Amino acid sequence: MRASGQFAEATSGVVYIHSSPAALCPHVEWALTSTLKAPAKLRWTGQPVDPGHLRATTDWFGPVGTGGKLASALRDWPVLCFEVTEEPSEGVDGERYSFVPGLGLWRGTVSANGDVMVGEMRLRAIIDDARGRRADIAAEIDRALGTAWDDTLEPYRFGGEGAEVTWLRRDVG
Repeated sequence: MRASGQFAEATSGVVYIHSSPAALCPHVEWALTSTLKAPAKLRWTGQPVDPGHLRATTDWFGPVGTGGKLASALRDWPVLCFEVTEEPSEGVDGERYSFVPGLGLWRGTVSANGDVMVGEMRLRAIIDDARGRRADIAAEIDRALGTAWDDTLEPYRFGGEGAEVTWLRRDVG
């Protein structure tokens, strides 16, 4: 058993390239391969929401913090729509990064069940801003939760024809 002060060294996650121009796809693969130090074998398919653009998904495994490195590598191309997840692991919260042109990069801490968690200090700052000046609490909480990013990316997340499907299976007994 681990001592209570220790943290996981490795984790896993998923990179979702929701929309990429075809010319950019090899560069995206190179960036992922370079960051992961392993081949990123992406299977590109058409993105019905964005005709002429492609989408791909890949799982990854690596040191804790790899999700942030992947998001940083991908945000260099402002025409991409993507998400990167990092699973929670012992002593480390999960993360989700979303990038949408025009909105930029959003990062959220994610619980084991997938909920975005907003920390106490962030909530206190939102309340203080609302009291002291100009901020609309609902708008600030929506920003902290990544609502605009989710609203924009939701149509891209839909599988549609040609999308990869992962069948989950659970054996009982």
